[in-house]
Amino acid sequence: MTLHFLFRLCTSAATIGWLLLICAGRLKYVCSAVCKVVIPGLLSAVYLGVILTHWAGHPGGFGSLADVQMLFTDPWLTLAGWVHYLAFDLFLGAWEVRDAGRRGIPHRWTIVPLVLTLLFGPIGFLLHLAVCLVRRRAGRHMDAETSA
Repeated sequence: MTLHFLFRLCTSAATIGWLLLICAGRLKYVCSAVCKVVIPGLLSAVYLGVILTHWAGHPGGFGSLADVQMLFTDPWLTLAGWVHYLAFDLFLGAWEVRDAGRRGIPHRWTIVPLVLTLLFGPIGFLLHLAVCLVRRRAGRHMDAETSA
C-alpha cells in the first residue's frame, strides 16, 4: 500500500466513524462497537504497521520539540502521527457520546463538542466537560425548585 492510499483509507474510515457518532451515536452498536472498538482498532493496527516498518533508525524522538519536528520530516512517520490523532480523537468522541448518555444529556447537545473534538481534540473535550457541568448545575437548580 502506498503512503497516500493509507492516508485516504484511514481518513475515510475515521470520517465514517465521526458521521456515525454525530448522526447515530446513541445507537448501541454504533458507539460501543464501531466507533469505540472497530474503527479505532483498525486505525491502531495501521499505526502499528507503520511504526514497525518505518521507526527504526530514524532520527528524532520525544525529548524536545526539535526531536519531535525531526520525526515529522519523514512522510511515513507523519502518517503515523496523523493516524494516531484519528484513532484517539475518535475513541474520545465515542466516550463523549457514552458519557453524555449516562448523564442524561440530549444527543443534540453533544454535536458541537463532537465536531470540535474532531477538529481540535482537547477543545472539544473541554466543551464536553463544560456541557456536563452546565447540565449538572441545571439539574440541581431544577431539583431545588421542585422541592421548594
